[in-house]
Amino acid sequence: MDTKITLGVIVGNRGFFPDHLCDTGRKEILEVLEKLGFNTVILDDTETSFGAVETIDEARKCADLFRRNSDRIDGILVTLPNFGDERAIANTIRWSELKAPILVHAFSDDSEHMTIKHRRDAFCGKMSACNCLRQYDIPFTLTSLHTVSPGHPEFARDLNDFSVTCRAVKALKNLRVGALGARPAPFNTVRFSEKLLERAGISVETLDLSEVFGKANGLSDTDPQVKSKLNAILNYANAKTIPDAAVMKMAKFGVVVDNWIQETNLQATAVQCWTSMEEFFGVVPCTLMSMLSNIGLSSACEVDVMGAIAMHTLSKAGRRPSALVDWNNNYGDDPDKGVIFHCSNIAKDLFAGESEDKPQMDFQEIIAGAVGKENTYGTIVGRLKATPFTCLRIGTDDSSGRIKAYISEGTLTKDPLNTFGGYGVVHIPNFQKLLAHICENGFEHHVAVNPTTTARGVKEALTKYLGWDLYHHA
Repeated sequence: MDTKITLGVIVGNRGFFPDHLCDTGRKEILEVLEKLGFNTVILDDTETSFGAVETIDEARKCADLFRRNSDRIDGILVTLPNFGDERAIANTIRWSELKAPILVHAFSDDSEHMTIKHRRDAFCGKMSACNCLRQYDIPFTLTSLHTVSPGHPEFARDLNDFSVTCRAVKALKNLRVGALGARPAPFNTVRFSEKLLERAGISVETLDLSEVFGKANGLSDTDPQVKSKLNAILNYANAKTIPDAAVMKMAKFGVVVDNWIQETNLQATAVQCWTSMEEFFGVVPCTLMSMLSNIGLSSACEVDVMGAIAMHTLSKAGRRPSALVDWNNNYGDDPDKGVIFHCSNIAKDLFAGESEDKPQMDFQEIIAGAVGKENTYGTIVGRLKATPFTCLRIGTDDSSGRIKAYISEGTLTKDPLNTFGGYGVVHIPNFQKLLAHICENGFEHHVAVNPTTTARGVKEALTKYLGWDLYHHA
């Protein structure tokens, strides 16, 4: 999941100011970007003066370059070694027709070198560039400091946050989510609006569970796809206590789901995991969902399509698998701690223990009493690793016609807890305020968690570039 971000780079120039600064600035910014692992698309320094953009002709050249590389470019970096020409910058972006995040950066002046030969005035030029972008109705992101040297640690942090923003925006562009089965009847909480999602460019592909059961039951034990899936399951999880017949059922179910994902070009799924699965097929799908999430194809339980979208967003933003969990219990009397839990289908990458360890496959203890233990094999259980994390919930608000969300960061702790399923203890500063926000605004009890800290970048993506309503709990 560790893919490089490619930035289209615009070096701003204005002839009234020292243009030699464009030469040194261009070299410095490219050196920093290469060091930090970014790919770049930028005008050659022979195509324009120092590869910078100032005139209409230069803006068209840069826009054409970006348009030819539109399938590669994840975001745009505007960098101002001197004042820069705001019209050329805005025209380049408009004519490129790219709908990508934009980071506006300005070099700092050296207070000991403020003569006409060395003064940048990018401090002022950045305001003009941003003013022009607003006039063009082009959204953009700012660096934390108004001006900053490319080699400054704060700029490296800005670029890291911006790369998160780029990945999150890209993850949600033309996203296709599969809804497998109907939501469990008692779970009104996972209702959502397909139409609001479609307006945001996110499509939902549905499939009835009966179709999957029928196709799975039609597969033989010796089918090459079934044998391959069976081996994949046994290599992924410790299934020594699970009946062979149950694991074979999982393999057949997994083949059908994998084919559906491939045939309909899905990037995430949400599955009806109870109780039709147990009553009419005889296993739970949790291991298969864990396997999907572990390779970046986030899979949410209880047909929580919005949970799957939140998982997918964090997974791509943080380049690690996500999990969907319940805000489930208080943790003693500590108001800033709580227990997160699911039955579970958590990706093995998130569990405590060495990365090469197999997670434990088990049965679903909660519903075993209702449908029989023999019909509930296939959960993945264990404790989540102690690590900083980001949590995100996305929902559709039909009454306002808006997509809404909240995001926060916290820590998965090592506090003692003896329980079952997939679980962890979390610490979130001022947790009670977040819980009140969840209840007062009608958010679901499900939340996506990811073992990375990406809240700032994801917030920028969802609010500035997608226009969603988001509460950042910080």
